[in-house]
Amino acid sequence: MGLFSRKTNDTPTNSAMTELGREFAIARRHGDRKTMRRIGREYDNTATGETDAASFQAGQESYDALPPIKTPRRNRRR
Repeated sequence: MGLFSRKTNDTPTNSAMTELGREFAIARRHGDRKTMRRIGREYDNTATGETDAASFQAGQESYDALPPIKTPRRNRRR
């Protein structure tokens, strides 16, 4: 049977690092280098191991999975 035996735990272990990774991905998408550096320093100061790194990466991937929105056409003639 094994219906539930194949389920893996995809939730990150450190939610603070996940949120930090999501903020980093947002700053990267918008080109905000100042925020990227600040988050990078904060990550270096608080990350303790592989689980934090995995949570940070999971946060980035969760935001990167969202497609960017199209910019509205404002007063542009076709």
